[in-house]
Amino acid sequence: MPIKILGSSILNDAVKQNASDIHFIPLKKGGVVQFRIDERLLEYRSLSFEEYVRVISHFKYSARMDIGEHRKPQSGAMDAFIDNSNVHLRLSSIPSAINESLVIRILPQQESFSINELSLFPHRLQKLIFLLKRSSGLLLFTGPTGSGKTTMLYSLLQYLQQHYKRQVVTLEDPVERKVDTFLQMEINEKAGVTYGEGFKSLLRHDPDVIMIGEIRDETAARLVIRASLTGHLVLSTMHASDCIGCLERLREFGISEAELKQTLMGVVSQRLISIPCRFCGDQCSDFCFKSRSFRRAGIYEILSNQDLETAFKQDISVPPFYKSLAYYFNHAYAAGFVTKESYERWMGWQGNV
Repeated sequence: MPIKILGSSILNDAVKQNASDIHFIPLKKGGVVQFRIDERLLEYRSLSFEEYVRVISHFKYSARMDIGEHRKPQSGAMDAFIDNSNVHLRLSSIPSAINESLVIRILPQQESFSINELSLFPHRLQKLIFLLKRSSGLLLFTGPTGSGKTTMLYSLLQYLQQHYKRQVVTLEDPVERKVDTFLQMEINEKAGVTYGEGFKSLLRHDPDVIMIGEIRDETAARLVIRASLTGHLVLSTMHASDCIGCLERLREFGISEAELKQTLMGVVSQRLISIPCRFCGDQCSDFCFKSRSFRRAGIYEILSNQDLETAFKQDISVPPFYKSLAYYFNHAYAAGFVTKESYERWMGWQGNV
């Protein structure tokens, strides 16, 4: 099979099965392709040594990565038209003892959700809507990779535009989802577009809402605080286990408690959970197509207002009677929205079983 056709086949099947990532894992005599579907890695197919090497080179070339470099980690991006929809692909390669490994993150560009569609408990998001009515302040979203932060962020920004006629500008590295009505700037350090320079430029465009893609280091952390102090509504994301963990990470980046009290209006920690298939129940096949689009929903922990003030008073610790992610996951399990397997796996990660 020609490598271009093999690559297209892998991408098409991954998108059809709603995979979030494609993993190319090297083996001594070839490699294996795995799809991440509903948080689990499922084997898709094996590849011969020649197929593996060539398909890795094909994707690296398509993403403008250096196909001759196998000893250093690389990253790249590309756009594709798959199954009648536009898809943005982010690629990351790393060397291993056997061969190169590649992971492709799939970011659909045409997904559009209303706020209420995002949550298993829609009433919880009314608290978020109330926070969005403010004209200034910092709202942070936290969670692991694949927890739905990007989808939530873009959906909220579109809600702001539609209901409050706000001018939305974004500073991202890279732009994850292209939206015609947003002014989106991508970081390009080779061209001199750094976070600092990009931020200065965005302020000249009279923004109402500023979205800074992700807080990865002290520079980005300082930038979101600075943006919040200019009197704008600022939204951003970062990796942390929960809302309290997000506050602790900000302190590690050198952000003082006084700065947080002055700017931070809320932190949202979220997870995507798998819902049992309404056709097959708990025994649903991993490759069932019947209700794949209905099988995931979000649960949210929101730290704001009095709870946020209490967390600061207690030296950044969980407030009494605070409803955490574990509380809502237990609620989802009791209501039959979550399988026993998913429940035990998630609660095990939290150290509760």
